[in-house]
Amino acid sequence: MAMPEKKAQASDTQLAMQVVNHIRERIEDGTLQPGDKLPPEREFARKLKISRASLRTGIGYLAAMGVMKVRHGVGTFVVDGPPEIGKSSLGLLGALHGFESWQMFEARMLLEGNLAALAAERGKEEHFTAMAEEVAEMYATIDDPGEYLIHDVRFHRTIAQASGNPILAALMETISTALYDDRRKTVELSRGLKDSAEKHREIFRAIRARNAAEARKVMESHLQLAKTAQEHERAGRGRRNAHPRTKENGS
Repeated sequence: MAMPEKKAQASDTQLAMQVVNHIRERIEDGTLQPGDKLPPEREFARKLKISRASLRTGIGYLAAMGVMKVRHGVGTFVVDGPPEIGKSSLGLLGALHGFESWQMFEARMLLEGNLAALAAERGKEEHFTAMAEEVAEMYATIDDPGEYLIHDVRFHRTIAQASGNPILAALMETISTALYDDRRKTVELSRGLKDSAEKHREIFRAIRARNAAEARKVMESHLQLAKTAQEHERAGRGRRNAHPRTKENGS
């Protein structure tokens, strides 16, 4: 990767963290309460003196971590109940930079198939409701890859929570944060999000039916397909960076 691109990504992350820290402080001092809606994007970005893109990235981090709830076509809200936004969670944002894609998928394959099986065995009704909501939001945001990604990550976090094992859920929290940071850089190249949403619905149905073996099988199938799709996305980004005029020429 060229140095200018690395610097741009570092700057983007720093600006996003300004958003994260600003919202965290407003939650901690009580200015933002559970259920409160964030200001309109244009107004909020102007107030923080950052671009709307950086604002969306920062809010995306918070939504992926479960601090904010994004409702398609309605707005972004502080979650009900005490949000988990400690320094340890924020520290995860930069903890895994530089990992290889295959390493991420290897970790996910080992962890998430078993988490899905445990969720099928131990999940509670509130977990099933939360999963159903995230699947519905995925279908609603098929044409908005950036927002789709938030609900995708939240769906997988909910499965981890439904496993009933806080140690495994904490491991998944690390992966979810790193996954969001990595995927947001390529998500705009995503194709076939409807197929992805269908796969998530299959996972949900297996968990809801308390079929542990099927939940594990469908989750592992989903991860294999996601790995292939991401490899295609990265290849597409590489071609675009190698031939920057391609997009301008519309070819």
